[in-house]
Amino acid sequence: MTAAEAHPAATTDLLDRFLAGLREALPGPFSLWAHGSLGGGDYQEGRSDLDLIAVVPHPLKPDEETRLTTLHEGLDAELPLAAHLHCSYMPHGDLDDPDRTHFTWAHQEAFARTVTPITRRELHAFGLVLHGDPIAGILPPVDDRTLREYILADLAGYWRPVTGRPELWRETTWVDLGLMVLARATVTLRDGTLISKAEALAVLAELGAPADVVADIERRRYAGGPADSDPEWPARRAELTLEWLVPALDRTIAAHTADG
Repeated sequence: MTAAEAHPAATTDLLDRFLAGLREALPGPFSLWAHGSLGGGDYQEGRSDLDLIAVVPHPLKPDEETRLTTLHEGLDAELPLAAHLHCSYMPHGDLDDPDRTHFTWAHQEAFARTVTPITRRELHAFGLVLHGDPIAGILPPVDDRTLREYILADLAGYWRPVTGRPELWRETTWVDLGLMVLARATVTLRDGTLISKAEALAVLAELGAPADVVADIERRRYAGGPADSDPEWPARRAELTLEWLVPALDRTIAAHTADG
């Protein structure tokens, strides 16, 4: 599938230019796959990230990493939407270890990070092939136990501790992502299903998340509405979020740790 067959115009332009740049920067054949919102059908141009995986012929050499960094920096300088483009580069012969780190461009900088079990499961469930080989048969699948253990470790080791920093939760990014992570994790831990961020809103309501906060997320992210202009709302939203999220995280972690 080409970018033009499925995506909005600015996204199509960015993906086409990125693919052209990859052909120049990388020797030999490569594959480019999308997961996250773009693959799952929940993509909102200008708000959603473009979560991509490139499968490359061999471990990247320093000069290849430099060329890729130059490519990403050039796109960032020319196209505002490129700030949302995130890509990890996985060597073809090194796809089976979810703990191994790979050269990655995200948040407008280069660093090394893993391709998590959640990303791997997303790729198998609804990954989109933008260029090159199909996902099935190349990327090893993720078993349910590995996925479950990763989700619980992420909730307990990252999300629960960060609730102890209330200043962060005045920002929309933390509120939106934190609530949606828990809703999506709840469904996956329950039955192995992966759901979109939009579908997570309904789950949040079922879980008893604060209605005003859920409505705020839906208005901003999916209804095209403005942020609440009340200067006291960010602090109140953070308070409502943490009052619900902290015990909800504790219950989820305890229940599924006991199950496992």
